[in-house]
Amino acid sequence: MNRRGTEEKGKKTRRKDRAEETEIERIEREINERQLALNNWVPRTELGKMVKAGKFTSLDEVYEQGFRVLEPEIIDSLLRLEEHLIQVARTTRVTRAGRKYSYRAEVLLGNKNGYVGVGTGKDADRFPAINKAKRMAKLNLVRVYRGNGSWEEQATDDKHSIPFKVEGRSGSVRVMLMPAPKGTGLAVGKAIKPVLELAGIKNVWGRTKGRSTIWLNFAQAAIDALSQTGKMKASKDIERKISKDSRTQM
Repeated sequence: MNRRGTEEKGKKTRRKDRAEETEIERIEREINERQLALNNWVPRTELGKMVKAGKFTSLDEVYEQGFRVLEPEIIDSLLRLEEHLIQVARTTRVTRAGRKYSYRAEVLLGNKNGYVGVGTGKDADRFPAINKAKRMAKLNLVRVYRGNGSWEEQATDDKHSIPFKVEGRSGSVRVMLMPAPKGTGLAVGKAIKPVLELAGIKNVWGRTKGRSTIWLNFAQAAIDALSQTGKMKASKDIERKISKDSRTQM
């Protein structure tokens, strides 16, 4: 048997072993691979060096101090993320030499506790495209602020919904999310439900506008809406009062 035949046989054996492994074995393998990658990681930014040295123990501390995350290994060091594959599509590009095929992947990542992000990647092969999409999703993580969801509920630490109504957009798609009490569930469409699940939201009402067959637009619009939870907007009465006080102080 030649060298090429031996390599193909080895690949088939590895694929068969991957198919036969249990869920626990898969999780253990992913943890070991992740730990090996972190051990071999050489930080290139100042934030990466501080995270590697253990000066930050959570991603909240990084965001509160205003740092910008430029290395996906920083996210791997501080968070344990779950993934959801939105779509993997095969694309074609026509050149002078003929048609060139590649894959485009769209991946959602979240820790189900206030962080969610989406990323896209493109490569000649399927799995490298998915890995590129994961790296981009880690760099595009959004911090989600959650709330009780109903004024009738007493103030507790159980943040199962969003604090107020928010709206996001992507392309022609508009997504509106509204707080909901316990027991409501995720009253939203299929395209944005994985986004809310990975963000850690359990009860919410949703409404979408716009026509699009691209699921990525819905996911990006939902993440844009969730990013608005960290932005407080004053009412017109409060704005008039603030401007009046500032004039009197002058």
